[in-house]
Amino acid sequence: MPGWVWIVIAIAAVVVLAVVVWSALRTRRTRTLKEGFGPEYDRTVADAPSKREAEAELSDRQKRREELDVKPLSPGARERYVELWQATQARFVDDPGGAITEADLLIQQVMRERGYPVEDFEQRAADVSVDHPDVVNNYRAAHGISIAHEREKASTEDLRRAMVHYRSLFDDLLETRQPAGAENPR
Repeated sequence: MPGWVWIVIAIAAVVVLAVVVWSALRTRRTRTLKEGFGPEYDRTVADAPSKREAEAELSDRQKRREELDVKPLSPGARERYVELWQATQARFVDDPGGAITEADLLIQQVMRERGYPVEDFEQRAADVSVDHPDVVNNYRAAHGISIAHEREKASTEDLRRAMVHYRSLFDDLLETRQPAGAENPR
């Protein structure tokens, strides 16, 4: 065979190998993002113009999160916030709307103390989705109900659901949940 045929075969082999490697890396990236973001991955893909853009957004969130100095709360701060949450929950009986507003502000205080920026809701939700992907949809739902309440378009049942949603994020932010299978000391 002439030498140029071997060159063409070598170039074709390199191209095929590059495509296989690229495909494997893309599949690995998708799997990693799906595992890391859980339901947030599906929501982001559904909202984005393309899967590629959604995955780029999720990767950007991870990079932004790595730049933040997010830290756990001290035991004293955690205890203080638990007490504040209990007072907020108790307020719900007499003033559901006020309790929801208070719960939203309490979430922001916890986030701020942990090191998350809190200026913009969408950015807050994006930042928290990296560490708490299983409850960020609850946060969005609670925030939406809170806005509906401000417009006088939320029922008491809606406000109750918002409180439950806020609680799920609150527990995650405080890191008070027991790992699965762990004993609950009493």
